[in-house]
Amino acid sequence: MTSGNDSLHATGRRSLVDLTIEQLRERLAAGTWAVGEQIPTEHELAERLQVGRNTVREAIRVLVHAGMLVSRQGEGTFVRSTSDPASVLRGVQRSGVRDVLEVRAALEAEAARLAAVRHTPEDLDRMRAALAREAEVIASHTERVEREATVEHDLEFHTAIVEAAHNPALTEVYRYFSASVRESMRTAFGDHEMPEVVVATHQALVDAIAAGDPEQAEVACRALLAEPTAAVEQLLAEFAARK
Repeated sequence: MTSGNDSLHATGRRSLVDLTIEQLRERLAAGTWAVGEQIPTEHELAERLQVGRNTVREAIRVLVHAGMLVSRQGEGTFVRSTSDPASVLRGVQRSGVRDVLEVRAALEAEAARLAAVRHTPEDLDRMRAALAREAEVIASHTERVEREATVEHDLEFHTAIVEAAHNPALTEVYRYFSASVRESMRTAFGDHEMPEVVVATHQALVDAIAAGDPEQAEVACRALLAEPTAAVEQLLAEFAARK
């Protein structure tokens, strides 16, 4: 365990818990304690921070929930990760449309494979209901810009695919990622040069999952995302050429 001359100070008007969290997060990111290493006890940290043990305990609880620390009963608290998931998420949210679509392809293709072998009848019902709502919105609008209304239904459809994989870790990653997915889709639907949503390609994915064919489900998922990805690539190339 690292002992320290690097004492931390709790000052200012901010919440002591918030400040303690920030200070501990900074030390973790700086490598003060390595991954797998036990951090100082609550008593030691409280003395360094000049705050109460309850404040330290709450800060540690937040960082455990964030995945940076792990508590082991009877042993203490250890470093799980020196990377702050919140910072990672902020980086994802700043990514461009092409970046988001590429990561979508990776996440959703694997989810489609798993969904083909793990789905339940209820999962299929959710996919089909979301697709039916999306098809209805597309059919009822003539102005391209109005088709932004399909974004929520399309995201609902893709989320149903991911959740049908019945992999909690994959579902949580996709939920974190869904804000950027939504924003990229809004951007795509707001550009007149982007291809329209094709219900048939979505239906092909549902059919492959329903048939229990993981290879075909992956192929169908990648085909579904290939057209908007290619369109984004073309737009980026045209933009670069105009510079």
